[in-house]
Amino acid sequence: MSGAHGELSSFDSEFAHSFRSDRFHLILLPTEQCNFRCTYCYEDFAIGRMEPEVVSGVKNLIGKRADAGLRHLQVSWFGGEPMLGRSIIEDVADYACRVQEGHEGLFYEADMTTNGYMLDGAAVEHLASLGVRAYQVSLDGLPEHHDRTRLRADGKGTFQRIWRNLLSIRECSADVRMLLRVHLTPENLSGMPEFLTRIRDTFLDDPRFSVFLKRVVHLGGPNDSAMEVVDEDDRKIADLEALLVKGGGTERLFEPEEVCYAARANSLLVRADGRLGKCTVALSDDANTIGRILPDGSLDVDNPKLRRWLQGWESRDPELNACPYLAFTEPQPLLQIGKGPLAAVSRD
Repeated sequence: MSGAHGELSSFDSEFAHSFRSDRFHLILLPTEQCNFRCTYCYEDFAIGRMEPEVVSGVKNLIGKRADAGLRHLQVSWFGGEPMLGRSIIEDVADYACRVQEGHEGLFYEADMTTNGYMLDGAAVEHLASLGVRAYQVSLDGLPEHHDRTRLRADGKGTFQRIWRNLLSIRECSADVRMLLRVHLTPENLSGMPEFLTRIRDTFLDDPRFSVFLKRVVHLGGPNDSAMEVVDEDDRKIADLEALLVKGGGTERLFEPEEVCYAARANSLLVRADGRLGKCTVALSDDANTIGRILPDGSLDVDNPKLRRWLQGWESRDPELNACPYLAFTEPQPLLQIGKGPLAAVSRD
């Protein structure tokens, strides 16, 4: 539908963007293993590293799409913890750079959702040379709070290592974007004013850094029944946001997009075992397995299952476009996630 001056409505503009064949968003899981065991995590870590034939399939898919006229390729690295599969990231990213060089007019960019434990300034500088220039790193507040919820697999805390890595990234010269995703829980709210002031004063004078405040919610993890969550309308959240933007006006807050990546026809998830999906939260749901990638880069897709993820466009239902998983069940909407690809928060 067009407005009085012929402009596309917001819905129709998003529809056109989501079905463009010259744009492609690939979410890749180089491994589904993780060196953390966060108390609210929903993943089962049943799958290991991406097999070589799946890596070949991903590279061949990128090459085929480029030859068919692709203009914009966005790769989002996810996991598990993607840095445990760093060699796979470097392999595919190097290939994507070479494909971009060989196809005039093709723009390639990549981002990563990582726990930050293995990501320091040197790693960021190297990965930036391969097109990975945006990162999302989660923090759970002051060390005494963070180290109770974001634990290593051996039960040890992780805050000091992540904070040291972030300082190292701040000191490097890489042209990157660093989104600090700060999780809010009833237990850490009291310390958030102090922690966010520390975040603001340490990082937010650097334009590469920004902050995203997010409530941790129930996502089906083994600790859901014992986990309390912050009320969505808690006034303290607005107060914390105000604290972050107070000062010289250089602080930045991100808000999630109205359309989930899983609702976009040109967004695809490739799991480490080669299964295709749409959503990084509903990994264990059979509804999220919509096919498989083959070694030659072709896709074996179950179109009726895929269409269910896209039905918000047919019904013009903004809730289904914000969280297409609602078409399969009625849990708390997955847009309230505690973890997700950076593309779900910010996009070009």
